[in-house]
Amino acid sequence: MVKAQSARLDRKKLFGDPVMVSTIVVLLIFLALFILYPLAMLLIDSVVSEGRLTLDVFSRVLDMGRFRTAFTNTLELGFIVGLGSTALGLLFAYVDVYVKIRLRVVRRMFNIVSMLPVVSPPFVLSLSMILLFGRGGIITRSLLGIYDSNIYGLHGIAIVQILTFFPVCYMMLKGLLKNIDPSLEEASRDMGASRWKVFTTVTLPLLLPGLGNAFLVTFIESVADFANPMMIGGSFDTLATTIYLQVTGAYDKAGASAMAVVLLSLTLILFLIQKYYLEKRTYATLTGKASRARMLIADKSVTRPLTILCSLFSAFVILMYVSIPFGALFNLWGRDYSLTFKHFEYMFKYSGLKAFRDSFVLSLIASPITALLSMIISYLVVKRKFRTKGLIEFASMLAMAVPGTVLGVGYIRGFANGVFHTGFLQGLYGTGAILVIVFIVRSLPVGTRSGISALRQIDRSIEESAYDLGAGSGKVFTSVTLPLIKDSFLSGLVTTFVRSITAISAIILLVTPQYLLITTQINEFAEKGKYGVACAYATVLIAIVYCSILLMNWAMKGFGIGSHRRQQRKAEKAAKAAA
Repeated sequence: MVKAQSARLDRKKLFGDPVMVSTIVVLLIFLALFILYPLAMLLIDSVVSEGRLTLDVFSRVLDMGRFRTAFTNTLELGFIVGLGSTALGLLFAYVDVYVKIRLRVVRRMFNIVSMLPVVSPPFVLSLSMILLFGRGGIITRSLLGIYDSNIYGLHGIAIVQILTFFPVCYMMLKGLLKNIDPSLEEASRDMGASRWKVFTTVTLPLLLPGLGNAFLVTFIESVADFANPMMIGGSFDTLATTIYLQVTGAYDKAGASAMAVVLLSLTLILFLIQKYYLEKRTYATLTGKASRARMLIADKSVTRPLTILCSLFSAFVILMYVSIPFGALFNLWGRDYSLTFKHFEYMFKYSGLKAFRDSFVLSLIASPITALLSMIISYLVVKRKFRTKGLIEFASMLAMAVPGTVLGVGYIRGFANGVFHTGFLQGLYGTGAILVIVFIVRSLPVGTRSGISALRQIDRSIEESAYDLGAGSGKVFTSVTLPLIKDSFLSGLVTTFVRSITAISAIILLVTPQYLLITTQINEFAEKGKYGVACAYATVLIAIVYCSILLMNWAMKGFGIGSHRRQQRKAEKAAKAAA
């Protein structure tokens, strides 16, 4: 009874606030129009033909040998990458948390390896793989004398994706291992169990849901990846590349829609399992914050081989990233290693300035919009109670499960002829605005998740005091809530910028000659075999992203919130000022 009365009071308070109601309506329209609608159009186009429901398109697609091969290849690649990334991530996480590492340089290498995939475009490792191990590779041809090296296909994609995605598993599993109570493991050790026995009977069972979570995350990333299979896949087709070629090569948009529905169904099922089942089980199996410090493994027979193994692997990964700027500086990779700046000169002479300007401007426009939307959605999800709250949260997080190529095809089918082919919003297609919208949609889940975590740490009484003093919802949000979550806001701002300026999978289907983007230029020159120019673009792009992250760190330190007590005092003052 009390809960029902409280819910009615919350709803009455909500609907009595026109600003809040307007915000919810605008959000629902945005999420429905640019996330749910394109996906619905894919489904409609794949089952409706000549005004009637039919499965002819699906039947035609399923009869295509290329599609069946691509589907099998995608599943095979996903399992290999998921298992490889999880195993490698577990190794690094275990060494980082349980092994006493005496050399500071080793820990720095671990930090670098975990950060590099964030600051680089998604296909940089494919490019470096070609430079190092291709037919003209510096290792295969120049050092080993192998002239027929073939790194294209399944093995090439798998290696590149594992190296790209394992840092995600490493960071996930590192946090989980740190939260395991050391007393559970020490009790087994005191009873005479070996370290291996403790790991297999205590640590691993506690970690199994987290391992499953890490596996599914990398599996989803692998099957949704477009850039790496496109660059180093060769004749090895995946669903993402097949959908792209079905649109751009075969001009079969209905068939591409049906393929996109299949890929979306696969990633969506895995996403739902990961989010609503494994994440909950992961937290339930942990004992929380460690009650005492963990005794690190100091036995040299254990520490030395593990440290050497991880160090060598880290050095190899760093070498692959370092090869990119060298690829831009060498005259002709594989034949002439004399230093030159001609690739940079060609880049800026050809289209470099426009590509960097367009990418920078569009990403800069998308970043504050995404950060603000993320904070608003997070605020509504955490701090407000209304019936459509679940729909807003689900729709905003849904983009995490939607592969870029699927979203790109959905936007083509949804907006090329206007909404529901009526001509409404037809002018949006082919403009910079639709690219900005794609950037927003793709980055929204990351910012929303960060904002929800930050808002759950804020005591509701702080905002209630401002309401009691007569402040409206808009005033409370801008004057009280937002200052308290500005770290998350700044983080979302830079994260969106980084994700936008390095994106390719969705925008490659939507970009027009009017706009040149850095990632599409890298892909174009790599396909032409002009790896020096592609490396020049990638080098400048990595520098831009790295500088953006440094700027974020500076902003976080310069405008940080401070201690909890100081936060509380500031919040109370802000609440009074808001009134």
